[in-house]
Amino acid sequence: MNQKTLSRLPSWLQDLLKRTDEEMVLRGFTRETRRLYLAHVRRFYQHRIAQARLGARAPSLDPVSEGSEVREWLLLLLREGHSHAYTNQALSAVRFLHRRVLMAPAPVADIPRAKRKKALPKVLSRSEIKRFLEALSSPKHRAIAMVLYSGGLRVSEAARLKVEDIDSGRGEIHIRQGKGKKDRYVMLSPLVLKTLREYVRVERPHEWLFPAGNRRDRHITSRAIQRAVSRAAHAAGIEKRVTPHVLRHTFATHLLEAGTDLRYIQELLGHAKITTTVIYTHVAKRGARKITSPIDRLYGDQDEE
Repeated sequence: MNQKTLSRLPSWLQDLLKRTDEEMVLRGFTRETRRLYLAHVRRFYQHRIAQARLGARAPSLDPVSEGSEVREWLLLLLREGHSHAYTNQALSAVRFLHRRVLMAPAPVADIPRAKRKKALPKVLSRSEIKRFLEALSSPKHRAIAMVLYSGGLRVSEAARLKVEDIDSGRGEIHIRQGKGKKDRYVMLSPLVLKTLREYVRVERPHEWLFPAGNRRDRHITSRAIQRAVSRAAHAAGIEKRVTPHVLRHTFATHLLEAGTDLRYIQELLGHAKITTTVIYTHVAKRGARKITSPIDRLYGDQDEE
């Protein structure tokens, strides 16, 4: 939340958001989770203030809310077209505020969480992936996309890679503090290593492997990567909506089709539970090939998809 937005809020709400953020920092929440939770809390109290004004009474300065207020707000979010996943996250943010910051009974205990739709992941075919990668003209964006697909990284993990995380000797990429605050290693394809070396000769990164433009002290943002991926997919004539996470899904699916053990894929993806990885069995075309990065098979042979 930027300072301009924060300065427009009542002082008591500014203080509440500050305390909430500090509590999340102490508990090791990621920057993205903190940003999302703070935005939900801010919008919830702005809704309370607006409702109080409509009722011709002074806005309540008491941060502790009633369960009916939270329920009304969540129903409003759904009526506005927000997904159940979005409202579930909003519910979690308000619950965290009451339990961990206000130290008050959560007024949301009896509010049910909506069941999330279990949609199968979208994946690209091998020909689509090849067209997509070839549509990336920027050496940086091409290197990022190849890292995403060849190692199955989350977009935030790719954005925060440091030069020292590329271990060319061992043929590995070190993912530091991924989801769940866990480190892991993924394969470093020889083809991707060659691409990274070509990119490094041009970009000359220092600390961050993929810096933000001319700001060498900052890494590229996830949104910048998402925009680059979307533009390349459009340029490649791919009608599917392509995101960095689609590349991750495609990585897992192509490995499974190549006969890679599901447990190994779970480890590469950094999934805490095997049940999360099992979903790829519903979209994969099973086969039996040598276990290697799917990007090497992509350029190393011309087998049918």
